[in-house]
Amino acid sequence: MAATAGSALKRYYLLYSGGFLLFVAALAVLEQHGMPPRWIGYSFLTFTITMYAAIGIMSRTSDVSEFYVAGRRVPAFFNGMATGADWMSAASFIGLAGTLYLSGFQGLAFVIGWTGGFVLVAVLLAPYLRRFGEYTIPDFLSARYGGTAIRLVAVGAAILASFIYVVAQIYGVGVITSRFVGLQFEIGVFVGLAGILVCSFLGGMRAVTWTQVAQYVILIVAYVTPVAILSWNVTGNPLPQIAYGEVLGEVGRLEARLFNSPAEAAARELYRERADDYARKIMQLPQSLTQEREDLTARINELKAGDAAMKEIVALERQRRDLPLDTEQARQRWEAAMFAAAARATPPVPHAAAFPGAEPEASWKQRVNFLALIFCLTIGTAALPHVLMRYYTTPGVRAARESVLWSLLFILLLYVTAPAYAVFAKHEVFANLVGIPIAKLPGWVAAWSKVGLVGIEDINRDGILQLAELTLNPDVIVLATPEIAGMPYVVSGLVAAGGLAAALSTADGLLLTITSALSHDVYYRVFRPRSSTQLRLVISKSMLLLVAVSAATVAAQKPGTILSMVAWAFSIAGSAFFPALVLGIFWRRATRQGALAGMLVGVAVAVYYIFRLEFDSIPWLGISGLRMEPWFSIHSNSAGVFGVSAGFATMVAVSLLTRAPAAEVERFLDRIRHTRTRRSAG
Repeated sequence: MAATAGSALKRYYLLYSGGFLLFVAALAVLEQHGMPPRWIGYSFLTFTITMYAAIGIMSRTSDVSEFYVAGRRVPAFFNGMATGADWMSAASFIGLAGTLYLSGFQGLAFVIGWTGGFVLVAVLLAPYLRRFGEYTIPDFLSARYGGTAIRLVAVGAAILASFIYVVAQIYGVGVITSRFVGLQFEIGVFVGLAGILVCSFLGGMRAVTWTQVAQYVILIVAYVTPVAILSWNVTGNPLPQIAYGEVLGEVGRLEARLFNSPAEAAARELYRERADDYARKIMQLPQSLTQEREDLTARINELKAGDAAMKEIVALERQRRDLPLDTEQARQRWEAAMFAAAARATPPVPHAAAFPGAEPEASWKQRVNFLALIFCLTIGTAALPHVLMRYYTTPGVRAARESVLWSLLFILLLYVTAPAYAVFAKHEVFANLVGIPIAKLPGWVAAWSKVGLVGIEDINRDGILQLAELTLNPDVIVLATPEIAGMPYVVSGLVAAGGLAAALSTADGLLLTITSALSHDVYYRVFRPRSSTQLRLVISKSMLLLVAVSAATVAAQKPGTILSMVAWAFSIAGSAFFPALVLGIFWRRATRQGALAGMLVGVAVAVYYIFRLEFDSIPWLGISGLRMEPWFSIHSNSAGVFGVSAGFATMVAVSLLTRAPAAEVERFLDRIRHTRTRRSAG
């Protein structure tokens, strides 16, 4: 029976994949006959969201088991595909190649860390969580350690990590819709929100699972297609993973020419002077702010007394109006401008250079951050609630292990392509963009500048674009590559559809994790254990709507880059859950008090470190001057190094100082770990 169902599913999804490819081919033909780019963007948006909505409607359910864990009937192959889509968020699809573009070798930490985490999942967690059953990670922690407090702490940590993560996904949706459909960013965020809700509102995990399988097909086709075309155009080889080395060598030659250009050196020197000027003004506050206002006023009065053009006077008046209002605002604004100028003044690093610091201390800092980031992403992957929940949906323990293998294979298709994506995009920028007259820049530069992801400044006023004068946000590389390479707009629309699929698939899983924590772990398990099935689902769907709107509201404020927000979520999740889960499975002496203390301390340390490094003030509390120097030079995206370490140390110490667990804990561990149980469960 299961084999028949699996065959039917494969047939349905093959038909779906073929239909999608025919749809793309039809749009390509229509573009050749004059179809406007905006219509292509709307077509992709309408087609994909309609397909996801149709799957969501067909998968609607009022059964609790179906809503939370898809009835535990998802075959390993499709669970692996759904997990791949759930995992490959906007950070992987949009942000990974962009980070590799900007940081080169250093960016490989994301590839290593994210893939390494699934090894830990397969070995340490997935089989035991599936053998346990139930619905959520707080369910497992409550059963292992006992008590309501551990469940509530787990719920709080899951909500915090998942909320930060889902904000990043909805932000990615806003970027895509604002560029390719022409919507205002804030409106695009809420359009994407509608797409998220139609996938998960009616059918919960059941709808999310089958939607994610469909989304994986779109995102992997969208990711591979443009770089394959680019590889063929540049090298004559349609396999970018193989042609990657040849183009990397060419990028090295372009770097040697561009980095040593006299015009490039002159532009960077001007940025250095700007940074020094801001540093001088910061040191001389508040006098420097007063002086700048007086200088602008004197200049305006002088121009008004003469016969200067009104346009020049208006520009100076606007400049005076935009000056900081007080000393603290001036310090914050000028520090940001100083750091931005200093970054442009810094000589660029060759793409293939590993830890290229000229000073031993700089090289040491790079190595430390590289290893710290790998650690945090590996641990965070193994502790993300929305990923771990997927292993509750398989028919048995063996299927859970197999689905981890399938997950890795499906993720591998994207991750072995991302480094090639970055190199091919860099080749196009260096060969065909840098060095051309600014007046003749292609249209995509202006289009992405409106979204705020591309910046151009002719600081040396020579009318030629230097590398230092170009700013590319990492989130733009994948989305803009088809335009950078001059491909038909249908390829850009395809990439946008893929990015949307990646963001929506992960957002669905994250929202379901948050709402499951609130409706199942808090409302049902703590406050109303006798509530009816119907009421539990009503509460869950209400929470889904509330959390989704809240996340979209935060995302509309553009709180940070996609990859930075995701890295913070990984650090928080790893700090909260990894010590409690691993020690809870493999150390019988772990106690409730130890787990509770370890989770609280781990999350507190990670959040404290992120906040003190990234935020200087809390305006609504009137608190300022919070920013501190990093510990051991480790960046905020690796805060989990301290959180996980503190969590493990605290949990071990407190467990050893408190009474050993009761006999029922021994029986619980026997049930999920013993060989005899394993055979019967598998």
